[in-house]
Amino acid sequence: MPKTLIKQGVIVTAADTYQGDILVEDERIVQIGQNLRPERDAEVIDATGCYVFPGAIDEHTHMAMPFNGTVTADWNTETVAAAIGGTTTIVDFAKQEKGDTLAHTAEVWKRRADGRTAIDYSLHVAITDLTDAVLDEIAHIVQSGVATLKLFMAYKGETMVDDATLLTTLQVARDVGALVMVHAENGDAIDILQRQLIAAGKTEPKYHAVSRPIEIEAEATRRAIALAKVADAPIFIVHVSGLDSLEEVRRARAAGQPVFAETCPQYLLLDESYLVLPDFEGAKYVCSPPLRAALNQEKLWHGLANGTLQAIGTDHCSFNFAQQKHLGAHDFRKIPNGVGGIENWIQLLYTYGVKTGRISLNQLVELTSTNPAKYMGLFPKKGTIAVGTDADIVVFDPAVEQTITAANQKQNSDYSVYEGFRIDGAPRHVLLRGKVIVTEGAYVGDLRDGQFVHANPYGAAYSTEREVTASAAEQIHHLFA
Repeated sequence: MPKTLIKQGVIVTAADTYQGDILVEDERIVQIGQNLRPERDAEVIDATGCYVFPGAIDEHTHMAMPFNGTVTADWNTETVAAAIGGTTTIVDFAKQEKGDTLAHTAEVWKRRADGRTAIDYSLHVAITDLTDAVLDEIAHIVQSGVATLKLFMAYKGETMVDDATLLTTLQVARDVGALVMVHAENGDAIDILQRQLIAAGKTEPKYHAVSRPIEIEAEATRRAIALAKVADAPIFIVHVSGLDSLEEVRRARAAGQPVFAETCPQYLLLDESYLVLPDFEGAKYVCSPPLRAALNQEKLWHGLANGTLQAIGTDHCSFNFAQQKHLGAHDFRKIPNGVGGIENWIQLLYTYGVKTGRISLNQLVELTSTNPAKYMGLFPKKGTIAVGTDADIVVFDPAVEQTITAANQKQNSDYSVYEGFRIDGAPRHVLLRGKVIVTEGAYVGDLRDGQFVHANPYGAAYSTEREVTASAAEQIHHLFA
C-alpha cells in the first residue's frame, strides 16, 4: 500500500488539538510531526483549513437485521453512507435466534457483512435464549473477539429477557471481562399499555410513545443498575432518551458504581412532536425508546458534557416509509422501530453540539470515537490518532454548508428524519487503515475493504479508576438541579 502524508491539518483527539502532519504506511500511522517532508512515493493530502479526526466509531448499529416482519437496510448501502459521513468502524448487534448458539449467531452476521462492507466492523451478540449451554459459551465467544453482550428488557414475546437471565449473564460476563449492554424498558408494562391502547382504538404512531413513557425506561434502568450492583459487574445502558433515566445513571455513577451509558442523535435533536405529523408521517419517527418532550434535549447535552454519558451511538436502523413503516398503518405496534442516522451524525453533532458550545471538539472525538473504542474493546487499535494505531482518519472541512435531504442521501431509505436540517462541515477525505475510501465527499473504496475487528475483553468499563469523584458528582448534581 502506498504511503500517504496528510499535511497542515488541525489534529483533534479526545485530549489534544494541534496543527501537524501525519504519515501513513502499511495501514498504520507511522509518524506525526511538524513540516514532515513528503517521501517520493507518498500521496499528499492537503488538510489546510481542516480538522483531522480519528474515524468515528458507531458502537450501535443494526444492519440487515430482521425486525417486525421486515429487514433493515443492508451493509452494502449503509456502510457506504457511514464512510461518506466519517464513520470508519461500526459495532453491529448480532441477534441470537431461539435455539441458536452464540458462535453461529456471530458467524451469520459475519457472512452478511464480509464482502459487503465499506468499513471495518465488530460485533455485539444479543442474547435472547439463555440456556446452560449458552452460558457456557460466553467465555468462548469472548475469546473469539466478541467482548460485548446485549440484553433486551423490552419486546415481550420476542427478545425480552427476565431478571434472572439478566443477573446470570452479568455474573458470567464479569468473570470473563465482557461488558453487558442493556436496552432498558419494562417490557411487561409496555405490553399491558399497548394492549389497552389498541383495545381503545388508539392505533396512530403517537401512541407508540404513550405506551412507552419515560417512567418505564427509568424503572428498567434503575432495575438493571441494581442487578449489576448485585452481580458486582459493570453495565452499559444504551440509548438513554430523557432526564429520568439519565438521572438513574448519574446517581449510580455518583455512588461509584461502574455504570456507563450512551444517547443517540435523535434524542438530542428530535422530539415527540414529530410523532403527531399528519398522513401517517409520524411513523417515520417511531423508535424505541420513543422521542421525548423537547425539554429533555438540553439535559442530555449536559449529560454528555459533564461525563454522565460516555458515548453517542446512532442506533442506525434504516427502513423505508412506503414499504416498511406502513406495515403499522392500522396498529402502531407493527411499525418497524428505528431511524437511520449514520450518514450525517458527525455533521449534526458538530453543528448542533460543537458550534453551539454544548460540547467541545475534543468531546466530539471522545464521544464518537475514543470512548466507543475503549468501552467496546477496540482501543488503542481504533479510536485515536497516535503512532501505531490504525490509520482510520477523517479530514473534516468545517467550511462546507449543506442541507440534509433524502433525495441526496446514500442510506437506502426513502426519507430522512433530519430532512431540512442545516449542517456545517463535512468529511473531505476518509481513510480506512490508510486507504482513501472517500475523496472530496465521494466514495471511492471497495465493499471488500471492511474487515472484522477482534474486540478484547476487560475494556474501559473494568478500569479500577473511579471516573466520578465525590466533588465531580456534586458538580453534576447542580447541573441537573
